[in-house]
Amino acid sequence: MHIEELYLRNYRNYKDQSLSFENKVNVFLGENAQGKTNVMESIYVLAMARSYRTSKDKELITWDEEYAKIEGSIKKKNSSFDLSLVISQKGKKAKISRIEQRRLTDYVGHFNVVMFAPEDLNLVKGSPQVRRRFIDMEIGQVNAVYLNDLSVYQKILSQRNSLLRDMYRNKSTENMTMLEILTEQLIDKAARITLKRMKYMEKLQGWAEPIHRGISRGLESLKIHYKPAVEVCDEPDLSKMIEAFHSKFGKIKEKEIERGTSLFGPHRDDLLFSVNGKDVQTFGSQGQQRTTALSLKLAEIDLIHSEVGEYPVLLLDDVLSELDDFRQSHLLNTIQGKVQTFVTTTSVEGIHHETLEKAATYQVHSGSIERLK
Repeated sequence: MHIEELYLRNYRNYKDQSLSFENKVNVFLGENAQGKTNVMESIYVLAMARSYRTSKDKELITWDEEYAKIEGSIKKKNSSFDLSLVISQKGKKAKISRIEQRRLTDYVGHFNVVMFAPEDLNLVKGSPQVRRRFIDMEIGQVNAVYLNDLSVYQKILSQRNSLLRDMYRNKSTENMTMLEILTEQLIDKAARITLKRMKYMEKLQGWAEPIHRGISRGLESLKIHYKPAVEVCDEPDLSKMIEAFHSKFGKIKEKEIERGTSLFGPHRDDLLFSVNGKDVQTFGSQGQQRTTALSLKLAEIDLIHSEVGEYPVLLLDDVLSELDDFRQSHLLNTIQGKVQTFVTTTSVEGIHHETLEKAATYQVHSGSIERLK
């Protein structure tokens, strides 16, 4: 799949911008703080209905304007359609071919993207929250049911935490029945989320391991291990997962009431990475950590293709300058002729690769974009 046209209205520093793209590599050149990353972010938001840079939607709207609008024309093998997302103080309105979607979970997944930015190099050594977000955003693109389960889980978790705080403050167990009801609801969604994450990580492992071996010139073997909140057997099913959650919540109920918060669940899970049997998060070099992050991002491309039958659009936001020549070349060789790619950089000097030499090039300056070639 690829995006043919993009229109921005009141989006960050773009008042009124229309762009057309080819199904190849598109490079945005410009100094810092001119709007290169804003274009990349807008494509991501068009696909995911949320930003990877901020959780505050109002930051996406041009100063003193009431709304921001992103529109895109998407081309797939057997279909074409338009996407539209309007962001305002009242929320978001999403349309697919002019038909408004009742829920954002019905919208997300029609247009797939993989984002790779400098902060993604912290995927390995960053906090567990960073890795959970990585898992959720990627599964959510290819599985609408997962995205809905996650949304419901977060709402129930918020209600449960509010109830536990009240019980803690009041030193009361009067609401025990309500706590049990919320716990039962939480367990069902937690089990489904955990099971889906485990299966997805197994698939990602299958794609990432050979990629990592290639980047490391056959010297390293990468293993990805999903670390859930509960102990489960090697091949768990939904009933066994629910049973494990019931057992765990039963053991820690009193402690949760004492603490006034939910002490475990998918919102506390993590991903672990090992290279040649050693924990790369703790003992890996910076090079090994970056190779692991790059392998995961490239594996995403293949995994999404295997799930939906289309390659996603790749967004490389100022990441080439963060990679050495060998990793740069491996990345560019992988995407060559296969994936529509958007690249932002201050300069392509020093990056000698035919993929970039054949790319469409755009100059970005003060919220205005001009095509150079």
